[in-house]
Amino acid sequence: MSSPRILIVDDEPGIRESLTGILQDEGFAAESVATGEECLARLAADSFDAVLLDVWLPGMDGLAVLERVRDAPPPGAPAFIMISGHGSIESAVRATKLGAFDFLEKPLTIERVLLVLRNALEHRRLQLEVAELRQGARPRPEILGESVPMKALRQQIGLMATTNGRVLIYGESGTGKELVAHAIHAQSARAEGPFVEVNCAALPDDLIEAELFGQRPGAAPGVTAAKMGKFEKADGGTLFLDEVGDMSLRVQAKVLRVLDEQRIEPVGSTRPVQVDVRVIASTNKNLEEEIERGNFREDLFYRLNVIPFEVPPLRERVEDIPLLAAHFLEEFAAAYGRKRKELTPEAVRVLQQYPWPGNVRELKNLMERIVIMYPQIRIDARHIPLPAGRGAAEKVRERPVSLQEVREEAERRYILKKLEETGGNITRTAELLGLERSNLYKKMRALGILARE
Repeated sequence: MSSPRILIVDDEPGIRESLTGILQDEGFAAESVATGEECLARLAADSFDAVLLDVWLPGMDGLAVLERVRDAPPPGAPAFIMISGHGSIESAVRATKLGAFDFLEKPLTIERVLLVLRNALEHRRLQLEVAELRQGARPRPEILGESVPMKALRQQIGLMATTNGRVLIYGESGTGKELVAHAIHAQSARAEGPFVEVNCAALPDDLIEAELFGQRPGAAPGVTAAKMGKFEKADGGTLFLDEVGDMSLRVQAKVLRVLDEQRIEPVGSTRPVQVDVRVIASTNKNLEEEIERGNFREDLFYRLNVIPFEVPPLRERVEDIPLLAAHFLEEFAAAYGRKRKELTPEAVRVLQQYPWPGNVRELKNLMERIVIMYPQIRIDARHIPLPAGRGAAEKVRERPVSLQEVREEAERRYILKKLEETGGNITRTAELLGLERSNLYKKMRALGILARE
């Protein structure tokens, strides 16, 4: 985790130099300015964790600075500790009302400064944590399913989450890749740290760089305030790069450098910021094919693909559909104040015979529609508004099957049989099939088979 950043504001050069040296020796990243105006400029241009602010300053005094910051707080406002050689109860009370954490009188002692500073940093950390919990206080859906692929996925999460290795999650849109990323973070040593998400597919190329790395005033026309990037927000925790395959080559190069150096350089700044971040990425694309097309950097792929995960599409785990559908029906019935609903066996059969191109997300949306549209408790096949319309189950069953699909299904079953014979040992299975281990992995990924070593 990066060192806490401290700004010292005092018009006495000796105090600035002394405090800066002491705090740097104690492991803080400290810098100093001499006036209130300089303090406001630094706060607008950069982020700090705490400010040691002298009350008596030339020009704008410390209390005026504190009042200005309270009226227009910078992102992630720092903790303020006031310093004065002419302390009075009146100024201390006013500083407290303006949001100061504590009030120190000169002459300063090292022990007192460090004690108050560490208490202020801990208080700020707890405030930010509470704010984040309030902002995102919604229960995270659990990873549901009792099919073999889902049991294997949960087992893989349990084995790999506690490591610090980077994870690349493969899967079609709507399969629940984000839930897997949350589960990995929740079971990791970084669970108490932040979990920060970036949807690479939703951000334009000209905005994603500032979103990831932050920006400083003047970085672009109209930019007057500093912005903290996602990497810095995720310091000490996990950064989830959703649909990383949609990231431009230019941004990929910068992400690669951050992964190697664990340092970011905000847009418009030449001062690097150290970060400690575990990166989890996801994609619905075949990144090896994207590399061949020149759309994705091979070196970045190898940095991200340390621990690969595969989230199976819903059509390959149809036995989980009744459980998922019942869960969503209960969830939306509670949310909309409706009676609990249940599916008839015929309704379940229709759901299991539909191919679900939108995966779990499509099933969830369908269950919400049913809760809203139908007042009855028992939901049968005629109440299932699938795109195929009336007779959906029969149409799905009569869908033409290509020779390629038949061949792939035969290969899939044969490989699964050999995996079962070897107890899931990839090396032995590859030998039985006469394949290289790496080729077997590629074949399994293409056929949607999860490794269970």
